[in-house]
Amino acid sequence: MNKIPFFTEKLLDWYQPDERPLPWKAIKNPYFIWLSEIILQQTRVQQGLPYYIKFVEQFPTITDLAGASQDEVFKLWEGLGYYSRARNLHAAAQMVRDDYAGVFPSTYPEIRALKGVGEYTAAAIASFAYDLPYAVVDGNVYRVLSRFFGIDTPIDTTAGKKEFRLRADELLDRNNPAVYNQAIMDFGATHCTPKAPKCETCLHQKQCVAFRENRVMNLPVKSKKIKKRSRYFYYLVLNKGTKIYLNKRSEKDIWADLYDFLLIELEQQVEGLFLMDALQKTSHWKTWFGKQKIVIDSISGIYKQTLSHQNINAIFIEIQLDASFFVENKDLIVIERKKIKNFAFPKIITNYLEAKKA
Repeated sequence: MNKIPFFTEKLLDWYQPDERPLPWKAIKNPYFIWLSEIILQQTRVQQGLPYYIKFVEQFPTITDLAGASQDEVFKLWEGLGYYSRARNLHAAAQMVRDDYAGVFPSTYPEIRALKGVGEYTAAAIASFAYDLPYAVVDGNVYRVLSRFFGIDTPIDTTAGKKEFRLRADELLDRNNPAVYNQAIMDFGATHCTPKAPKCETCLHQKQCVAFRENRVMNLPVKSKKIKKRSRYFYYLVLNKGTKIYLNKRSEKDIWADLYDFLLIELEQQVEGLFLMDALQKTSHWKTWFGKQKIVIDSISGIYKQTLSHQNINAIFIEIQLDASFFVENKDLIVIERKKIKNFAFPKIITNYLEAKKA
């Protein structure tokens, strides 16, 4: 039996569009499809859905999104993480506005050329919006194909990406690319799942190499293990009466273009009686405060945030300044504390502010 047409035919017979209803499925609006794909990069559907709804409501057209400020886009994105996606989303919207008169491009090469659009996203938009014959290869597809065909080439290698892309292209139903792509993605998301896959009721069970060889939980294969480093942030939350100082991050580091507070980073965790002594010995503290007196209102416990390659540990020191106090830092802005919710912060800071009910 030729496994390729068998796989495709069985998958299309299995697919029921109404079983997993989502607002971006079975539509042809390329802007909405693109928006959903960018939001769902590295994000679960349940988490991304409310963000998609918010973006569609606030920016119903791509020109509306292009005309927004970056701060507006970041604020709406707040809490979703991987902010380079939001930055690229905004830049791509402006490309469509400026280069295509606000009309979303309709060919694969043009879509692929948009900022932040990779091969998978371009294939998804091309097939779903324009019925073009491009196969999607996302995490669900990697998992389904690696198990069904018993492919143990690591998916995070050049050879693996090429092999899976060619296999996905062979399987694609060119007469119904949108339906096929949605079917294999839904099958991976609901049936051939990472944990507890439904192998006992699987339509592909008899032909599945991984099931036959008892390798289901060993596939797909990744060659690289992410090494995470721990970082220790000490935020100085400067208050002057009803005002608070904010810093817009501009350095080439995590959370670029988001807001935070004055930050001192140490190489290790310091708490209790030793904390202020350690901070006051840093060059940052001496530059910012010199010999001026400050009043420490409170010191928080440790807040944590896990990123793809880093573990962030943060302590917040609330400081009260008198009217004559001057901080030597050109990147700081001063706002009324009651307006702080208008600014986009990293999640770790948002958690702190919510706990403080700022």
